[in-house]
Amino acid sequence: MSRFDKQPDPAMRQLASLARSSMSRRQLLGGAGAGLAALGLAACAPPAPPSGGKAAVKLPVDKSATEKTVAWANWTAYLDYDEEAKNYPTLEQFIKSSGITASYTEDIDDNDSYISKVKPQLQATPPQDINRDIITLTDWMANRVIRDQLVQPLDIIRMPNVARMLEPLKDVSFDPGRQYSITWQSGFAGIGYDKSKVGREIKSIADLWAPDLKGKVTVLSEFRDTIGLIMQSQGVDISGDFTKDQVTKAMDEITKRVADGSIRRIKGNSYMEDLKSGNAIAGIVWSGDMYILRAETENENWEFIIPDSGGTLWSDNMMIPITSTHRKNAMALMNYYYQPDVAAQVAAFVNYVCPVQGAQEEMVKIDPKLAESPLIFPTEQWIKEKKIQGFRALEPQEDADYSAMWAKVVGN
Repeated sequence: MSRFDKQPDPAMRQLASLARSSMSRRQLLGGAGAGLAALGLAACAPPAPPSGGKAAVKLPVDKSATEKTVAWANWTAYLDYDEEAKNYPTLEQFIKSSGITASYTEDIDDNDSYISKVKPQLQATPPQDINRDIITLTDWMANRVIRDQLVQPLDIIRMPNVARMLEPLKDVSFDPGRQYSITWQSGFAGIGYDKSKVGREIKSIADLWAPDLKGKVTVLSEFRDTIGLIMQSQGVDISGDFTKDQVTKAMDEITKRVADGSIRRIKGNSYMEDLKSGNAIAGIVWSGDMYILRAETENENWEFIIPDSGGTLWSDNMMIPITSTHRKNAMALMNYYYQPDVAAQVAAFVNYVCPVQGAQEEMVKIDPKLAESPLIFPTEQWIKEKKIQGFRALEPQEDADYSAMWAKVVGN
């Protein structure tokens, strides 16, 4: 069932679908115009991990044949959910069809905090099991864990549905040939706000700093989204060769807005709590979350917009941690979610860009309006008009420097 089935105003459904085209690769699903969007997304991926000189990773014994279980760690509100049954319909279908018991936990609030928590176990000698068989991380963090040999290689021959992945996603720079990762979803960062409480239209980042919003604005702890949007508002091409001074200027803006009380909090996925409670009524947000917020609060006034200066795009990836002893079960689940009908079910609920060829046609059967949405299936023209950009790949030293700078801004 589409999340929009719970929303009383049909016009809002179309608006929501517009907000979904964030992932820029999804349009490839539907045909004309998708190619550029998908290429744009692939282009923002981190550089390929250094090759050569690495010892072969010793994999744990796979117990999939005797232990029919798989445990998946994901972000909040990132899988279709049935409020009445209190379960995930597509996951229940997988359990029934495969005979594998699947557990699903919303463990990930942001990339850094999650990996900081599990990395010591993954790097221990010997590695200590984190009790998860699939983890879901954004491209730039996927690059790090692949580089650090914290995830297991995939056996693509056992995953025939993955051939339906959009072509530009099959050979991303951080994982050539998709040896370690499979795209889960993609999305945009932009502005979200409650129209009924703000009382006016918000169009720009500068609008968030209005006096009447002081203390009621939340921004994301994901550096590439929050700082990316600020840099765009300052006239910087975040997909190009920007400088440290330009990054510093954007961080100074956030520091200023925290100090003057404009920003209530800098948070990861848990920023939704402030929006639900009404403690925050506007902020820098992820596209799909606004549509979840509408459904959960029964408030159709939550709106997602791409700022007039542009928005960011990103992708999240499923990977198998080095400690998993259920590798084949994990690959079976990943393969299952690349069935077009299943992918469409997920996209209808989460309203993020779907990476599976054929899902747009399946979406027509679920919700024809969503199938037409430039936010789930964006065209290259829409991406261009909205000034959607991927945050360019950072060199290792840049990554370390900017991460340290951002940690000070956030207060870590």
